[in-house]
Amino acid sequence: MNVLESWLRSMANPALDAEALAHALTMAGLEVESSRPVAPPFAGVVAARVVSVERHPNADRLSVCVVEAGGAPLTVVCGAPNVRVGQCVPFAQVGAKLPSMEIRAAKVRGVESQGMLCSAQELGLSEDHSGLLELDASVSPGANVREVLALDDQLFDIKLTPNRADCLSVLGVAREVAALTGAPLVAPAIAPVPSRNDARLAVEIQAPDLCGRFSGRVIRGVNARAPTPDWMKARLERSGQRPITALVDISNYVMLELGRPSHIFDLDKVHGSLVVRWGRAGERVELLNGQTVEVDADVGVIADDAGIEALAGVMGGEATAVSDDTRNIFIEAAFWWPEAIAGRARRFNFSTDASHRFERGVDFATTVEHIEHITRLVLEICGGEPGPVEDTVKQLPLRTPVRMRVARAQRVIGVAIPADEMAAIFRRLGLPCVADGEAFVVTPPPYRFDLEIEEDLIEEVARLYGFERIPAVPPRMTASMSARPEATRDLHAVRDALAAREFFEMINFSFVEPQWESDFAGTDTPIRLLNPIASQLSVMRTTLIGSLVANVRANLARKVPRIRVFELGRVFLRDPAHADGPLEVAGLRQPMRVAAAAFGHAEDDQWGVQARAVDFFDLKADLEALYAPAIIRLEAAAHPALHPGRSARVLRDGHAVGWIGALHPRWLQKYDLSQPVVVFEVDAHSLTAVPVPTPAVPSKFPHVIRDIAVIVAETTPALALLDAVQAEKPAIVTQVGVFDLYHGKSLPEGRKSIAFRVVMQHTERTLTDAEADGARDAIIALLGRKFSATLRS
Repeated sequence: MNVLESWLRSMANPALDAEALAHALTMAGLEVESSRPVAPPFAGVVAARVVSVERHPNADRLSVCVVEAGGAPLTVVCGAPNVRVGQCVPFAQVGAKLPSMEIRAAKVRGVESQGMLCSAQELGLSEDHSGLLELDASVSPGANVREVLALDDQLFDIKLTPNRADCLSVLGVAREVAALTGAPLVAPAIAPVPSRNDARLAVEIQAPDLCGRFSGRVIRGVNARAPTPDWMKARLERSGQRPITALVDISNYVMLELGRPSHIFDLDKVHGSLVVRWGRAGERVELLNGQTVEVDADVGVIADDAGIEALAGVMGGEATAVSDDTRNIFIEAAFWWPEAIAGRARRFNFSTDASHRFERGVDFATTVEHIEHITRLVLEICGGEPGPVEDTVKQLPLRTPVRMRVARAQRVIGVAIPADEMAAIFRRLGLPCVADGEAFVVTPPPYRFDLEIEEDLIEEVARLYGFERIPAVPPRMTASMSARPEATRDLHAVRDALAAREFFEMINFSFVEPQWESDFAGTDTPIRLLNPIASQLSVMRTTLIGSLVANVRANLARKVPRIRVFELGRVFLRDPAHADGPLEVAGLRQPMRVAAAAFGHAEDDQWGVQARAVDFFDLKADLEALYAPAIIRLEAAAHPALHPGRSARVLRDGHAVGWIGALHPRWLQKYDLSQPVVVFEVDAHSLTAVPVPTPAVPSKFPHVIRDIAVIVAETTPALALLDAVQAEKPAIVTQVGVFDLYHGKSLPEGRKSIAFRVVMQHTERTLTDAEADGARDAIIALLGRKFSATLRS
């Protein structure tokens, strides 16, 4: 927010220079990011009065002027179309240094020019180069233009935190300055303007949850063509507002001065009465910025008998906008509930000064006073006859008193600030407070929406006491080493394990596109955001897969050939029956998940290994290594995001903990992925439990290996065979694993061959061939009995 120093000092003028004032504001939490003059540096420019103007003898578009600049008359060649006799304008003398040039004596088409008459652009004041900048006729020739126009006035660029909506005005910052420095606060004097007619415009509030208070006034017979006073235009321009017309400028001026956004309607364009209500699906309105938007039941509007005339708290409509032909106006000042305005402008891809303030909270107690202030300015500048002020109050915020314990404030701040000094701080801030034993009870004023809990008051005490007065004391604690349970590991170890397998960690938003949820989670009812940061990121994710696919696409677009990414983050699930964690809320679970995606080559390109694409089994190996030494099982199952024949449910200790598989071809095509993407997503807490190692004496005798190839039905899973062997294997069998799968013409139809490698070892002696063959035959018999398996010759 830009605050003009002279404007600020008109309300609170401490005995501090600009630099010290900026420092005081910054240390109180209103960070002054920069302080600069309102105009760039230039020197040698004075006021000059034009004495005569004649046509240049050698150029049609140039004039030869004689000017008086506090000394002998000087001749100047000028090309401005608006130069005239008697005009007072800036004059850059020979030797003057302007922002973009240095002035020297020169001949222009044969006529000597002893300086230059300047436009606003040449002085760096604005982009207006249509003609000379005109000064007030009362300015004495020779006066320094920087002093005449107050161009050394400082402009503070203040970075406000979102909770300090009360400082989105010059008056709000002046309150802070007065509280910080003790300078008296001189707020603009607002006196009631008596009505001179009985003109009224009926207003009905149909949505008290949208608008709590609506004040308005009719003024008839205004001169909309009246020029905006130079002092008002200067303050608006230097604060970043472009002057438009007098009526619009007055509304903008009061917004900057008092923090009150208002709107002025052309009364003759209003059809019937005004109604404040929620929008209806299909309704449209053309706004002042030329944009036509369609509203719905979540957008507040001001409507008349013909339709919508304004978006509540956001922007007025073009249909009732004031113009040079406006004669009768209606001034509106209202209190809009912040939650009813928040995010509405962003829905339509724009932002306004009004919505920026209303969605943070605007003083609800001063709508009538601000109507009176606007009325006075309109009458002074545009004339007219005001009617009575109409004030409709429906529902206003309750200012709940906040209790602050003195001892707690001292403990949090770290300084034993006396109670009487705390009371003085509250008085300086204009916060009504009463002592309640060893505590203060403060009733927040109607312009302070940020004071709700005890910590807010402690912050106010710390700010006004002075952060620089609080000593920097290093924290003290008794450090003790604690043993980490051997059966658990933290999630940082999971991150390290994935990074060690060449995965890069991603950090993505928890809110995603609704289409991702439909595609990758198969849900059309995700948790929707009331105020999304962007229109497309409007739902909370129930899976991490969509975010990782977006990461793969982003890297692929940048020509990254081999992509391995993972994310550890929360998903958001509807579940009213559970609330099982510190971050859980009623009806919502937020479990932690770990997901990974792989794309491209299985290995980095190298001469010794033939390049091949990453597949299901590569990622399965990564997942098994992540769980090791725990054992996981995979069972074939369908998932909306995954290939029907290449997806599996991940089980640990008989419980489903996640999914693994190749991305469905449909999504590869939709998301422009040229090669398969393999993903897994598992519950993070299933990775934190680690089996405790069991000590065992290794055998010193050699192991014996036997390979078995059996023919079974095509539909028989290899896992079922392994489970059967593990359950009934002979005692000397230490390990059984699949090493080959065969489908071919040499096998009967509907049959497949699975080859197992059986490792046998005894702890006390060397096995004989007979013992090894016996164990092998027992396994073959077992498989034949349970699965009708036959030995493949």
